[in-house]
Amino acid sequence: VQLQASGGGLVQTGGSLRLSCSASGSVFRPNLMGWYRQEAGKQRDMVAVITRNHNTHYGDSVAGRFTISRDNAKNSVYLQMDRLKPEDSAVYYCAAGRLQPGSIDIEYWGDGTQVTVSS
Repeated sequence: VQLQASGGGLVQTGGSLRLSCSASGSVFRPNLMGWYRQEAGKQRDMVAVITRNHNTHYGDSVAGRFTISRDNAKNSVYLQMDRLKPEDSAVYYCAAGRLQPGSIDIEYWGDGTQVTVSS
């Protein structure tokens, strides 16, 4: 299984970016897909996740500014990022896995895509 992410880049504060991620390989129907991000020297944090039924959950710092969506037929997940802030700068990782009772089990990670927001 491979997760291929794209759409990162450099944007000014207040701008927008859209990340895309496509999953391929074998028969892959992930229950959960989402995005995590990681700054240098810090832990990887959840940004947003979405189930096959399109139930979503967002990290507190992005709620109201970011929107996650998915296309099950294409095994793809998207992240629309609006009103970006410098603190959103990080490497963003696409992820796929399962939603367990009380937890998220990530089984696959994609290569990261850099997002840089200039002040």
